[in-house]
Amino acid sequence: MSAAEEKLAELGLRLPEVVPPLAAYQPAVQSGVYVYTAGQLPMVEGKLPVTGKVGAEVTAEEAKDLARICALNALAAVKSVAGDLDRIARVVKVVGFVASASDFTGQPGVINGASELLAEVLGDKGVHARSAVGVAVLPLDAPVEVEVQVELTEA
Repeated sequence: MSAAEEKLAELGLRLPEVVPPLAAYQPAVQSGVYVYTAGQLPMVEGKLPVTGKVGAEVTAEEAKDLARICALNALAAVKSVAGDLDRIARVVKVVGFVASASDFTGQPGVINGASELLAEVLGDKGVHARSAVGVAVLPLDAPVEVEVQVELTEA
C-alpha cells in the first residue's frame, strides 16, 4: 500500500475502483511525466449520491463533500495509469465545475472539498493551482465535477 493510500486509510477513506467512462474517453491518460484525468463525477459504487444544482436542490456543504468524492475518483484514475500514487511529484492543477443555481456564487468553497482532500492525502505535493467554475448543468445532473493534472516522478 502506498503512503498516500495509508493516509487515506488514516482519514477513514479508501481508494475506489476507477469510474468507467460514460462516453468515448479514458478516465486518465499519461503524457510524459504528466497525468491528466477526465472530469470525475462524485460517483459512489456506480451511482451519484445526489443530483441537482448547488444553491437549489443541493447545499454548498453537500457539494463540498461531493467534490471530495470527485478527488478520490481522480486519484483512482491517476493510479490506474501511474501504477502507484507515491509516484505523484505534485498536483499541478485542479479544475472544478459546479452546477449552480443562477444566484449561487460559492463555487470556490465547493471545490475546496477536492483541494483540501488532495492536500490532506499528499501534503505539500497536493497543493495546486485551481479554477472553480459555475455551469448550468453537468452530465447526469451531477452537482460537481473535478479534473486533476499531476506531475509524476520518473518511473
